[in-house]
This record gives sequence, structure tokens and C-alpha cells, in this order.
Amino acid sequence: MTGTRPVRWGVLATGSIAHAFAEDLRLIPDDAELVAVGSRSAAAARRFADRHGIARAHGSWRDLAGDAEVDVVYVATPHSAHRAAAALCLDAGKAVLCEKPFTLNLAQAQDLVTLARKRNVFLMEAMWTYINPAVLRMRELIADGAIGELRSVQADFSIALPYDAGHRLHDPLQGGGALLDLGVYPVSFAHLLLGVPDAVQAWAHFNPQGVDDNTGILLGYDSGAVAVLSCSLGTQTAQHASVNGTLGRIEFARDFFHADGFVLHRQGREPEEIRLPDSPGNGYTHEALEVARCLRAGATESPYVPLDGTLAVMATLDAVRARIGVRYPGE
Repeated sequence: MTGTRPVRWGVLATGSIAHAFAEDLRLIPDDAELVAVGSRSAAAARRFADRHGIARAHGSWRDLAGDAEVDVVYVATPHSAHRAAAALCLDAGKAVLCEKPFTLNLAQAQDLVTLARKRNVFLMEAMWTYINPAVLRMRELIADGAIGELRSVQADFSIALPYDAGHRLHDPLQGGGALLDLGVYPVSFAHLLLGVPDAVQAWAHFNPQGVDDNTGILLGYDSGAVAVLSCSLGTQTAQHASVNGTLGRIEFARDFFHADGFVLHRQGREPEEIRLPDSPGNGYTHEALEVARCLRAGATESPYVPLDGTLAVMATLDAVRARIGVRYPGE
């Protein structure tokens, strides 16, 4: 697309994350306009459209993908359906922002990336952490040598979710488990800072349906750096992260994946609290603005969330699952 008009969005799926994204698009009216929604249920699409004031409600994913008034589709289904939903949109020539985890496995992710590149269509994983202002500021400080050479990363994302066999996070048919839904954040964070690991170790406890509900991950690097990561469905934690270098460290006390600040500890200095402006709304505006910027520039991927980086994270998640023994139906 060209010009400065708002990017016209379609939302595929009508769950809670789709509602949150739709609400945030209203906060950037100069850059985004929500014009359509698609669901496998016409009634669900109509309810979603009525709630958010959307002009067109499609009772199928295919109809949304074929909507000529849509520039980009936000895929908000459970991740077990990401490949099918995103591929349908890409094949129709629609740009796609696909929720994390990008797909169930590396093979599915590679299929989407190959299709997007073949069609020369924009594709991006909705890894909002990579575009978070606090994380971007952290990267600047590290690049400037504020904490020296990186030696370790620790990160955790755990929630307390009572066991329910039908809940998507506990259900193998929906790609359930702590790793893909929560662990993708610590793993992506480690990749962002340390790159692709040279060694992967992991341990997990499993729910009665055979998906992980408490998982520990150790990533090793030939540089000597390590990443110690965890995720769980059984306990509510601060969701902290620590980035440690030879000259200091950076601490995210809570919610590192969408933080509004951190504490910088440098050798020989007092700790420095760094705060960034709060993300408006639910926190999705930064990624929507990045999509708009890329589409106006004619780019087919974002430099902040490159597709090769997404593939590398999926490869590490596959390696973790191989270590702990989680396979999903159909794999």
C-alpha cells in the first residue's frame, strides 16, 4: 500500500485476544482502521462486529481473506490453527500479523515463510516484546556496552491455571502446554539477546493429557553464555527477567515481555531505574504501528521481528519438545 491513509485491518477469530487487539486499534485511528472480522461462525462474527463497530462480518475465514477492503489480517486463533489461517490469507495476497507462537512447529512455520516470500506478501509474528519500548531501550544500552559482554539471561513466564481438560492450554489438540504459549516468551527473549543456542537441555512435568505444565530450559552458547528459562501453568510468578554482563546487569522485576521499565545496575554506580511511557491500551499498538510502517514502506517483513528469527525460535522450541517428549496429534 502507499500513501498515509489508515491501514485497513481484518481480525480472524473472535476470542479474548482478538477483542483486546480490536480495542487497541481504536487508539491509533490515523494508522489503523478495523474494517472486517472473520470467524467459522457467522453469529460469532456478527457479535464481534457489533461490539467493535465493524462494517463487515464474515462467516468464514476464506471470505475474510478474500475481502478486497482488507490490507492486513491479524490471526488470533489458537496456535494449532495458525498455519491454516495464515496460509489462507497469504495465498489470497493479504499481509498477515500472526499471533505467537507462530505455529506448532518449525515445519509449519517454514511453510508460511516460504509462502509469504513466494507471494511477496508481508508476514510477521506478533511478538510484541521485540517492539516494546523498554526492550528496545535495553538493547540500545547493551549495544553501547553498558553491562559489558553478556554472560547469562534468566527469564520466567508462569501463571496459575487450574487444570481443565477442555481449556486450550491443557488440550493437546489445541497445542496446549506451558512451553508454546508461555515459554515462547523466555525463549524469544534469550534469542533476542544471545542468538541461536549451540546446546539445548530441558525437563518438564506433564498434565494428565500429556502436555507440559511445568518446564525448565537451559540454553548453552559456545561463547560461554547461558540462558536459564522456565514456564509453568501451576504457579503465578513475577514473570521476571535478568540480563547479566561482565560489567553489570539489567533487571525486569515483573512482566518482562511487556514491561514499562527496568533497573540498570552498572559496576561502581548506583542502580538506575529506567522508565518508558506506558503502552496505551492493552499493549498491542506498537506492533500494529510497526505493521503500518512496513506496509507503507513496501517491506515484506519487519527488521524488528525478522522471519528468520521467528524460524530460529521455532527450531529451539522444537528442540525443547524433543528433549521433554511432547508431540501433538498429527505431527
